[in-house]
Amino acid sequence: MTGGATAQPDGAAARTRVRRLPHKQVHDVAARDALLRDALVAHVGVGLGTQPLVLPLAVAPDRGDGEDGDGPFERLLLHGSTGSRLFRALAEGAPACVTVTALDGLVLARSRFESSMRYRCLVALGRCEVLTGRAAERGLEVLTTHLLPGRTEARPPSRKELAATRVLALPLSEWSLKVSDDGPEDDPADLDLPVWAGVVPLHHVWGEPEPAPDLPPGLPVPPYLATWPGGRT
Repeated sequence: MTGGATAQPDGAAARTRVRRLPHKQVHDVAARDALLRDALVAHVGVGLGTQPLVLPLAVAPDRGDGEDGDGPFERLLLHGSTGSRLFRALAEGAPACVTVTALDGLVLARSRFESSMRYRCLVALGRCEVLTGRAAERGLEVLTTHLLPGRTEARPPSRKELAATRVLALPLSEWSLKVSDDGPEDDPADLDLPVWAGVVPLHHVWGEPEPAPDLPPGLPVPPYLATWPGGRT
């Protein structure tokens, strides 16, 4: 790992150490950030009394207020309703677990037991910071740019909409990245079975835009959408 907020103190490193298949843990910040650049959804978990709650939320990586360029990401941005139980708990400082997963393929072994997945999975622990004022507005801009790259023509949020939205930042100070990118690991006794084995990669692509039925006649599809099917930057 490299410096800044990506360096984890000993206690944090212990909490995020991968115990199941530890050889799959990756400490490279560049690999972590590559996953976060691709991610659109994170699963966010908190404890509400005796009941754990995990919900999928839109997510965007961020380098911090006013930070651009190519440095490592410093935090994850989340946004939701001020009336949400999950967001109230996060805003009040409840410990959070944020998980980002990319499924990259299925591994077909000769046995059902050894069949598995190719994946990249980030787990980040910590407590969220509530962003307010200009910091919250900037956070929403970062989220929009990440989720909808190129979409600058849409109306920005009104004051009423901003007041109903809570923007949170989770520092990337405690995290682990687990990557499974191997092929089948068959039991030697199964190698002679007449069963196909290998990997079926999974690729995510964007389909053709579907216009809303109430669009004005002749309104063209925005040209930036043509850049989405080949991948996001």
